[in-house]
Amino acid sequence: MPNRSVPPLRGSTFTRRSLLAAGAAAATVLPLAACSSPLAAGLAGSALNPETLVFWNLFGGGDGVRMQTMEDGYAKQHGGSSSLQATTFAWGNPYYSKLTLATVGNKPPDVAIAHLTRAKPLWDGDLLDPITAEDLAGVGLKASDFNQKAWAAQKTDGANIAIPLDTHPFVLFYNVDVCRKAGLLDSDGELKNLDGMDAFESALAAVSKVTGGTALNVANVVPETATPWRFFWTMYNQINGATPFISDGGAKLTVNEDAYNEVTNRTQKWVKQGWMNKALDYATAQSLMFDGKAGFFMQGEWEISTAQSIKGLKFGMAPIPTLYDKPATQADSHTFILPKKDRTPEQKKAALLFIKQMLEQSLTWAEGGHVPAYMPTFDSTKYKELKPQSNYAAAAETAVFDDAAWYGGSGSTFEGTVGAQLALVQQGSSSPAQALSAIKSQLATYLNTPSPL
Repeated sequence: MPNRSVPPLRGSTFTRRSLLAAGAAAATVLPLAACSSPLAAGLAGSALNPETLVFWNLFGGGDGVRMQTMEDGYAKQHGGSSSLQATTFAWGNPYYSKLTLATVGNKPPDVAIAHLTRAKPLWDGDLLDPITAEDLAGVGLKASDFNQKAWAAQKTDGANIAIPLDTHPFVLFYNVDVCRKAGLLDSDGELKNLDGMDAFESALAAVSKVTGGTALNVANVVPETATPWRFFWTMYNQINGATPFISDGGAKLTVNEDAYNEVTNRTQKWVKQGWMNKALDYATAQSLMFDGKAGFFMQGEWEISTAQSIKGLKFGMAPIPTLYDKPATQADSHTFILPKKDRTPEQKKAALLFIKQMLEQSLTWAEGGHVPAYMPTFDSTKYKELKPQSNYAAAAETAVFDDAAWYGGSGSTFEGTVGAQLALVQQGSSSPAQALSAIKSQLATYLNTPSPL
């Protein structure tokens, strides 16, 4: 771990770590993306009102609209639009590249969004300011205000490195009409408990009879690599004895090969049985379930917005059933982070006040599917009445985050590499053994390269 007592040199001179961080960003990520508003801060930095809080995020689509609503809510409490400059960049590696370069250049935003799995490499690169209990208390927050699974996951080296906004788990969508015909709904019209491999496979067989085709769709054609990974990581972690896929900060490959073989062979069995799709892109995988040509669809809960936009569609959502030994669900969290910069105590308090006032609007965020990490919202009557969002809220308690690595996390090189091979397994183009061999070969460079941060 870097010595966090030594801050990066500020101004026009870069430390060796800063140069390495910038070089790594340029070498390992996609080109920088254009932002949705003019660059008033960052590498191109022009003058801002010193009281204007600068906030960066990576939210597009429905998430972007909801985030803008929350930003407007903050601005109304602070005198209007001049109190906040919010900028949105392209999702994934372009965003993290921009954030890294801005921070090492001493031009970061005051507050930024990061996936929890991407915050850890930023911390390891000495690019984040820690958030103390005293900092939280100064704006009326405390550790117990947050989902403890996500809160524990963000804590690194004994420090709080991020404040969770949500948990966004992999979930099971189901077509109500198809599942009713298959006899899978209870008296309340909700999906019956499908825990246990026998129960779930019986459900797949029943749905397949109704559709005359697949029962379960999971997107898997290249370049759709995230979904095959999320599907695998969910199932894999339900098996007793499952180990981290990678460990020691990404330096070791430690996957439990027995558990890997169980999940990948089970996947191919379902495809051969006709219960699961062989090859579908992201959009088609969900549209076929929405059209009643499949009963189940596994994806991140954010696709609730798409489902709700389909006129006449009756759908439900539930946590992924526990098919093996214990409940587990692949997930990540969007978090607020404080990029490392020179701040006065008053500026740090202003940043944390912004975060708190965004958290207080978490019900707006939850409408888009994400499970609130802020417990006053999670425990509220309004959230419990929000359907089907609250029906899968328990998935936040069984969340399994990706292993920490400088090349890992949501939208990362690791996810793309491993997910592509898992997609080939589902397609039947590779055997589980061939895919694992390819994974080992393709990850070798990263396993043997120390973190450039």
